[in-house]
Order: sequence, then C-alpha cells, then structure tokens
Amino acid sequence: MTKPQTDGAAMADDRTEALEALISRSVQDGRKPAPVDQWEPQNCRDIGLEIAADGTWTYKGSPITRQRMVQLFSSVLRKDTDGKTYLVTPVEKVLVNVADAHFMAVECASSGSGKTRVLTFRTNVGDLVEAGPDHPLRFEGAEDDGPLKPYLRVRGRLTALATRAVTYQLIEMAEPMTVGDVEVLALHSRGAVFPIAPMDRIEAMAE
Repeated sequence: MTKPQTDGAAMADDRTEALEALISRSVQDGRKPAPVDQWEPQNCRDIGLEIAADGTWTYKGSPITRQRMVQLFSSVLRKDTDGKTYLVTPVEKVLVNVADAHFMAVECASSGSGKTRVLTFRTNVGDLVEAGPDHPLRFEGAEDDGPLKPYLRVRGRLTALATRAVTYQLIEMAEPMTVGDVEVLALHSRGAVFPIAPMDRIEAMAE
C-alpha cells in the first residue's frame, strides 16, 4: 500500500513545482539560456538542490529524473563572484551546491585538423559549445598525479567536465606542440591552443 504523502513532502513538491513554473515563465525559449546576468533579485534561499560529480541533479538527496526540469533549471544557472552557484529568476535566487562541474561534456565532434580544427561539445543538458577563445578548455590533474580532467567553459563561470570517453577522445586527437619553451601535448580549436600537459608528464603517465 502506498503511504500517504506527508505535509512536509507535499510542501517540498509544491516548492519545486512552483520554482519550475516560475522559471518557465522567465525563460521564453527553454532551449536557450535566460538573461540571468541581467537579473539581481534580493531574495535568496536554499531548498536542497545539488549537482553531483557525475552531473546528476538531486533535490534533498533524491535524483531529479525529469530531464525537462533539469534542462529548465540549467538554463537559469549562474555562478557568482562569491563562488556559489544559483538558479536565478527575476524575483529570487536559489542556491545550488555543485560537487564538481555544472555540466558534463558527453560528446565531442571534430571538424578540420591542426590549426583549423574546431571541437564541438554536447553537454548532458543539450548545450552545443565550440571550444575556442570564448569557450576555453583547461586540463587539471596532470601535474599532481591525479586523473586527467578536462573542463570546458560553457557560459559565464559555468563549466562542463568531460566524461572519461570524451577525455580519451581528446587525448587521441592531441598533438605535440611547443608552447613558450615547453614541449606539450595540446589541442587546437577555433585558432586557440589548449595545452593538456608537458610531454615529459604525458610520457610518465604512459609508463
């Protein structure tokens, strides 16, 4: 027998549904980010939203399984100068605790080669982003013996972490280059160069 919903649970559901409805009214096109940089609401609250390290959204510890809701929430994300991430609407900000990155880069397509290469990424919420001067790639982990973690700037201060499969794909496409006086393994995209790691570190990692 299904247990009746408690008043607290009902109130929590009402809160997320009300937030979803408010964001829907604020975003004219659910597939495009809203103009969150223009909104400076005074009200701010924490209702228990989190983005896990694998990109899963949770509400009070429970996964949010409705992809439409995740896409809608992601369209009004903003990371502020205080280092915190919020869902931003014209009337309020809602804190979102982020374990690692805001999105996952789940797919990468390459066109061209060498200096003319363009890398286009798809995120887990459907964003398409071309790496380049406005959307740089950075690689962490190579200097401290940790796992190699590529991050792509999606918009503002929001980043996407590449999945393991995409990370391997990027390494396979990378080429040895000289950046300054250092030999590095790096990638071109839209005329920009994105170093992965010094060649001696890459060789040590391969041993």
